[in-house]
Amino acid sequence: MSQQATTDERLATFAVQAESEGPTHTVVQARDFEFSVDEPEHLGGSNSGPNPVEYLLGALAGCLNVVGHTVADEMDMPVDDLEVDIEGDLDPAKFLGKDPEPRAGYQTVRVDLSVATDADPSTVETWLESVEERCPLSDNIANTTPIDFTVDTE
Repeated sequence: MSQQATTDERLATFAVQAESEGPTHTVVQARDFEFSVDEPEHLGGSNSGPNPVEYLLGALAGCLNVVGHTVADEMDMPVDDLEVDIEGDLDPAKFLGKDPEPRAGYQTVRVDLSVATDADPSTVETWLESVEERCPLSDNIANTTPIDFTVDTE
């Protein structure tokens, strides 16, 4: 994977490499970790891992957990437990080539955070606003991010 140089020294660059193991199965390398992306059997896959849209929701949950605890620590808000439940609705028609109209991605994503804390409701509301504002994944999902595609042929 080629990386473009940036003039902004504040930016952190993250990268993954992926190799196709078949039409639906991809093995992804991220730092020292490897994981499989696949489709369930009813969608033609071998079910060897979550599918890409499930990973997106899982990544959002992980990001909200990290940001939630970070913000709580900064606010001196005790958090005994934090649970994140996320659902997303998407219409597969565009992906499947059946209809060019709907978005290919999620139409709606619903996030339910359950936080065990003795903080007052006003503090919890301030915490939630900050978590929403500071989570990189929710920012990427809610806002357009430019993607620069290139292709190399062998």
